[in-house]
Amino acid sequence: MAIPRMKKRPRPLLLLALTLALAAVSLVLFGILFFSAASSLPTLGSLLFSSPAHWSASGGGGGGGGGGLYGLERRYLYWGHRIDCPGKHCESCAGLGHQESSLRCALEEALFLQRVFVMPSRMCISSIHNKKGILHSPSDASSEERWEASSCAMDSLYDLNLISKVVPVILDNSNLWHQILSTSMKLGKRGVAHVEGVNRSDLKENSMYSNVLLINRTASPLAWFMECKDRTNHSSILLSHSLLPTMAAERLQNVADKIKKSLGDYDAIHVRRGDRLKTRKDRFGVDRSRHPHLDRDTRPEFIHRRIAKWIPPGRSLFIASDERTPGFFSPLSAWYKLAYSSNFSSILDPVIENNYQLFMVERLIMGGAKTFVKTFKEDENDLFLTDDPKKNPKNWQMPVYTDEEDGS
Repeated sequence: MAIPRMKKRPRPLLLLALTLALAAVSLVLFGILFFSAASSLPTLGSLLFSSPAHWSASGGGGGGGGGGLYGLERRYLYWGHRIDCPGKHCESCAGLGHQESSLRCALEEALFLQRVFVMPSRMCISSIHNKKGILHSPSDASSEERWEASSCAMDSLYDLNLISKVVPVILDNSNLWHQILSTSMKLGKRGVAHVEGVNRSDLKENSMYSNVLLINRTASPLAWFMECKDRTNHSSILLSHSLLPTMAAERLQNVADKIKKSLGDYDAIHVRRGDRLKTRKDRFGVDRSRHPHLDRDTRPEFIHRRIAKWIPPGRSLFIASDERTPGFFSPLSAWYKLAYSSNFSSILDPVIENNYQLFMVERLIMGGAKTFVKTFKEDENDLFLTDDPKKNPKNWQMPVYTDEEDGS
């Protein structure tokens, strides 16, 4: 008698074993994916103690991408959502030069404290200094709407990734900044320090400030740059005046490069007139000026006398100026081949939206000249048109228009 075969009972056990194995593998894969995603988020610990490599990979620099800390700890410095505000310039608006001085001052402090600077996402545009693309807003617009209409995006002026190679920055409208604010509130005393009237050395050395995630600085109500009033002490200067002019946004750099290529071998002068020629009458009704020789020294005949020793005749001369009188510099064409930014409207018009952008392009062009002559002397090796000091706030003198007056 044949022994009957037993039915194969183990099959359900085998299926169960396979199911459990697959479930285990799925759990492992899920865990790997979960912790990988979690590790990319800025946790409390990573915000305070993350390494430069992790900071760069998570997109902490350059306004939200790229950059890198280059060895700095990941802590933050905030001066306010508008340059020179809080203070007297919250409603008014200074020119580009003044705002750059203030911005450079804030960046210097961030560099000194080894912190990431939280940069305002927009820059105010002064109507006095902007004749291109005048911005209008309805009379019933809110203050925020008026601010939007009278300002431009910071990254339309500057390459934030370039700046972050010197001083790491993020914008105050970035997701990372909102995460920092949220985290700072959870950390209590270690989260944020609100400071006013504290010098930068104390901010660096006093653990009450140095160990917090975020320093919220209230700068001088006069202007941010007043916090750097010790710039006369050259050993205290961490960032040069030339930093921001060389950090123009990529599309502005591209426009400047095209114009420089078109100019070929050229020289350049910057002629500051405009508001610098302001006069006022004294109690006897006599006109007085803070720059008594400037009007004379920036007229074509006197410009030629000054620059002839540096720029030979026949050269291409690029002129950047705030002088609005048509043909004002035409007499210089007797000696030079003149060029202005207006000669390159086909290159500029598709890109330039305001005079701040235009001046940034002009600065790049002037920086590429073989010989560059400024209006005022700013540094020791500068060539300049007038001997009047650039900063002369109190001494109002009678304007001088001729050599004879100067010699009397």
